Amino acid sequence: MSEDFYDVLGVSSDASEEEIQRAYREMASEYHPDVSDDPDAEEKFKKAKKAKEVLTDEEKRRAYDRMGHERFEQAEKRGGFDGGRGGAGGAGGDPFGGGGPFGGGGGGMGDIFEQFFGGGASGGRNRARQGSDLRTRVRIDLEEAYEGSEKSVTVRRPERCEACDGAGHPPDTDARTCPECNGRGQTRQVQQTPLGRVQQTGTCRRCEGEGELYEETCSDCGGQGQVRREATLSVDIPAGIQDGQTLRMEGEGAPGENGGPNGDLLIEVSVADHPEFERDGDDLHHRHAISFPQATFGDTIEVPTMDGPVELDVPAGTQSGETFRLQGKGMPRLRRRGHGDLHVTVQVVTPESLNEEQREALEAFAEAGGEEIEVDKGFFEKIKSSL
Repeated sequence: MSEDFYDVLGVSSDASEEEIQRAYREMASEYHPDVSDDPDAEEKFKKAKKAKEVLTDEEKRRAYDRMGHERFEQAEKRGGFDGGRGGAGGAGGDPFGGGGPFGGGGGGMGDIFEQFFGGGASGGRNRARQGSDLRTRVRIDLEEAYEGSEKSVTVRRPERCEACDGAGHPPDTDARTCPECNGRGQTRQVQQTPLGRVQQTGTCRRCEGEGELYEETCSDCGGQGQVRREATLSVDIPAGIQDGQTLRMEGEGAPGENGGPNGDLLIEVSVADHPEFERDGDDLHHRHAISFPQATFGDTIEVPTMDGPVELDVPAGTQSGETFRLQGKGMPRLRRRGHGDLHVTVQVVTPESLNEEQREALEAFAEAGGEEIEVDKGFFEKIKSSL
C-alpha cells in the first residue's frame, strides 16, 4: 500500500471531505483489527486513520499538498503540525502560502507569523479530541427484520484505565521535572526563514506536554491510559431494516482524548436468507406450486405471508409463471408508514407419475379437445445452433 495519504484511502487529490470520510469508513470496516482476519489489518487501519486525520484537517491538508508526503512527515516528527497549525498556507488557500515568493522550503508567510507570535504546534497534543468510531456486525433473520428486535452485540474496545484514571501512571508515583522542556510542557525551536530567525513553539515530545516525567507507569495499561475490554451492548433493530444497512450507537466507540467525546459504534446488519421469501427492497417474492386442475379450473389457495397464511384466488386458466400481487403484505418501510407488497408467482406442477385412472382421464381429455399443440419452430432452431 502506498504511503501517500490519498493513495492510502483510494481517493483523488481533489476529493471532498465527505468522500474522504466515506473512504475511511469503508477501510475501517474492512481492516479494523476487531473485525478483520487480514494479517496486516492493524497496520492498514493505522495508515487509513492517519490519512483521514490529516486530509480532514483543513490546515494540515494544505500543508500536506504543498510540502508532499516525505517533507510533511519529517516536519510532523519535529512537532511542527500538532493540532493542524503548522501547515497553514499553500496553493488555493492562504495567499501567503507555498505558492508565493516565500513558500519554498520553510513554510508560507502565514506559518511564519504564527510561529513568530507563539502559534504553530503549541497545545496541539493537549486539545480535546473525539474518540475514533468502532465497527461490528450483527446477523438477524427476516422475521426479526420484519418485526424489529433487540439484539446483544459484543465489541472489544479501548476504555479509560480505571487503575490510573487514564493518567498512565499510579497516582502516588514520584514525578520529576522534564529536563527537555524544564516543566513548561513546550519546547522552542529557532528556524531560519526569509524574514530572519523566528522561534517556533511546540509540545514537548518527551513528556507529551505534561511538564513532568513519572518514575512508574501503570501496570494495568502500560502507561497508555487505556485498556481494551469486551463490552456487551443492547441494540434496537428497527422494523424494515435491510441487509447491509448500518446502525449508529452514539458515544459507544473509543474514548476521547483530553476530555473529548467518545466516538460512535457502527453496527452493520446482515439479514439471513429466508426459505419462503426473496426480498427486493420493501417487497417480497414467493413462488407457489399449484396443480394442473387448479390452474385449469381455478381455486382458492393458501399462501404464506410474514403475518401468517392468507387465501389467494387463482382464476381459471392461470398459466404457469403468472404473478399475483398482495398489496401491503411485504416488509414494513423503514421509519415510514406502510408496507411493501408480496408478489406470488404460481408454478403449475406436472405430475411425474400417473395411476391408470388418471392416465385414462388425461387421454380422454386430450381426445375430447381435438387440438394439436404447436411447438415454436424457433425453439428447435435454437437447439441446433447451440450444438
